[in-house]
Formats: sequence, C-alpha cells, structure tokens
Amino acid sequence: MKFFLDTADVSAIKTINELGVVDGVTTNPTIISREGRDFETVIKEICQIVDGPVSAEVTGVTAEEMITEARDIAKWADNIVVKIPMTMEGLKAVNVLSKENIKTNVTLIFTVSQGLMAIKAGATFISPFVGRLEDIGTDAYQLISDLREIIDFYGFDTEIIAASIRNTVH
Repeated sequence: MKFFLDTADVSAIKTINELGVVDGVTTNPTIISREGRDFETVIKEICQIVDGPVSAEVTGVTAEEMITEARDIAKWADNIVVKIPMTMEGLKAVNVLSKENIKTNVTLIFTVSQGLMAIKAGATFISPFVGRLEDIGTDAYQLISDLREIIDFYGFDTEIIAASIRNTVH
C-alpha cells in the first residue's frame, strides 16, 4: 500500500513528508487555484519536496489539447505524472502519451469497465473515486478489488490510487 496526499498546500506536504510516510501527491487545478498560486510553480515545488509521483492534471478537453498540455507538464520534473480524465478523449490521449513514456493517472474511474479501458490504453495509475461511489450507494471497495484482480490476473503494471478519500474509514 502507498500513501498519496491530495493537496497543493506546500507547507503541509513538507510537514507530512518529513514523517516518511508520503509516497506521492495528487493535485488538480481546482485545489491549486484555492492556494492562489501559479499552477506550474506549485507543481515544481511539490516535485522538489516529494521523491514519488506527483500528479498534475490537464485542463484540455480534446485529446489533442490534453496531449499538448501533458507533453509540457511532463517536462517540469522527472516525477511528474499527468492526470487525465476518464473520457473517450482522455483515453485517446493516454494511448498516445503511454507510447511516449509519459506517465499518466486516469482519474474519475467509477466502474470496472472504465478502469479496464484506462489500463488497456496504457495508464500508469488509475484513480477510482471511493467517496463519490459511496455517495451513490456503490461498493467502492469491491470496485478496487475487482480492478486489482484484473491487474494481477493479466499482469498489467498499472497501479491503483484510491481517490475522493473523505474519512478515516476510507
């Protein structure tokens, strides 16, 4: 199991990273905008603090926009992972980016089918939304278990990051 922080609070990341428990960080443009700071600057700072993967999300809507943005983001640091939404356009982008050895984290996974498509497209990480799934009465733990079983059975390298963690039970 790995522990990823979902924040853009650089001070909090430094503090928690000093405990030796942080394996990576996930962010998104909304989280960073709350900090009132430049997206690229914040991501680069986080990448200097944390040795593990740092997910930075694209804002483009089309595959072409996502690919262009991802190529730029991937140059910021060696530990960058580009977060891509689970959409048809997102899958197209992941397919291209994976062939260029750009690490990706496909977010907004709600079903096994979505997870499998992201895995097959070449995602480095997939992020099922635990809290949001529970909100609609879906067993998020079963989804994660099913995805883990698929990854193990077929020998995929994709890792799972449980997202939308809202409480200590998650």
